Amino acid sequence: MYKLLLCWRYLLTRYLALVCIVSVMLGVATLIVVNSVMAGFSTKLRERLHGLLSDIVIEAHDFQGFANPEGKMALIQSDPFLSQRIEAMTPTLEIFGMIQFQCNGTAIARPVHIIGIDPVGRARVGGFADHLLLHKGQPSFELSPEALEHQRMLHPPHQLDRIAAMLLPRPTDGKPAPAPPPPVDSRPSTIIVGYAVAHFRAKLKPDGPPEEIRTLAPGDDVIITTISGQGLKPVEWRCAVCDYFKSEMSEYDANYVFVPLWELQRLRAMPDRATSIQVRIKDYRDLHAVKDRLQSLLPAHWELSVHTWEDKQGPLLAAISIEKGILNVLLFMIIAVAGFGILAIFSMIVVEKTRDIGILKALGASNRGVLNIFLSYGLLLGAVGAVLGSTIGTAITLNINQIEQFLTKWTGHELFDRSVYYFNEIPTDLNMSSVLVINVGAVAIAVLFSVLPALRAALLHPVRALRYE
Repeated sequence: MYKLLLCWRYLLTRYLALVCIVSVMLGVATLIVVNSVMAGFSTKLRERLHGLLSDIVIEAHDFQGFANPEGKMALIQSDPFLSQRIEAMTPTLEIFGMIQFQCNGTAIARPVHIIGIDPVGRARVGGFADHLLLHKGQPSFELSPEALEHQRMLHPPHQLDRIAAMLLPRPTDGKPAPAPPPPVDSRPSTIIVGYAVAHFRAKLKPDGPPEEIRTLAPGDDVIITTISGQGLKPVEWRCAVCDYFKSEMSEYDANYVFVPLWELQRLRAMPDRATSIQVRIKDYRDLHAVKDRLQSLLPAHWELSVHTWEDKQGPLLAAISIEKGILNVLLFMIIAVAGFGILAIFSMIVVEKTRDIGILKALGASNRGVLNIFLSYGLLLGAVGAVLGSTIGTAITLNINQIEQFLTKWTGHELFDRSVYYFNEIPTDLNMSSVLVINVGAVAIAVLFSVLPALRAALLHPVRALRYE
């Protein structure tokens, strides 16, 4: 009992101990906030990449693609092992191209990645439908009534049919007048454009926040230019914007456009061809087993490769993981600095309390008892700092967006540039297991750095400690 009383007395009377507590507290709080933000970005990035690529991708080696994708999907479904584990499949056709459109009288052209899809099939294999703004949850290339009306204003119907109807001879024998010719369906091809293709951020007021400016409205015309699959001849066609694709990742939102699969096949003179097959499995734990089975099922002469979505984005995911690990090591050095402070303070306490230690040992305190006093003191410092740091770190993490908005208004500088990812807020993922590991590490460092002064005090001889008293 005397050990705890002494530890508590030293904690309240030694104000230098507050320096150690503050150091541990700041280190723990910083680690919790950084880990939560990094985990939030990593989780959101993985969700976006997984939704864009599906579980498994079977792809050709070049943009010429492969023939008969429906037959290949039927072959896969005929396999008993795969049919029980695959939930959905859909073919896609991908090619690079250019998109051109007018914005306030200025012609804009930019390179894009054109993807031909079946919207319903693509929604079954990933989160494509969740990233659409106008047809969210119900993917379609149909124009909305407002967009269709906008198209009719841009391209009014031909007037010759109406004039011809007016010039038809009127019947004089009482028979009904001939019916006018049916109107020609002039609906254009449709396209889903990346959100950052049709929008950009700019500050309209020097002191105001950045605002989004739309360059393409639903129903606006765009010209898509690419190359034909035969002879590599350039082809182009007019499309009307029917929806926006917003994944909140600038790399995809600024470069991806989606068109109907059959239309891209026709324009590229590649009927019944695709460049990839997207596969979604029922149980994610079967991912690698399904991949291995697909590799063994597909003949080698088909020149198709099978990859998981993690294989396709492996370098990016590995870079994030390495960055997170290095950052954790660097931030743990903050707690290590607090450990050196504990070492210095404890060494000073041992020198100052030599007489008290000698009296304790003369009264019967054992070496182990004195050792436990200082180790308990270090444990108490680490525990108090860890609890305070966890409280502050958790509070900052849960309110980080409000704090960011306050600091942005106070400093006049946007701390979190939303134009990079188009995130509406800073993503966070507060993992209690990570918080527990950080707390255990902080307490362990505090105890570890108190071992040397504790051993010095425990091995102190009582006669030598009281010799000059």
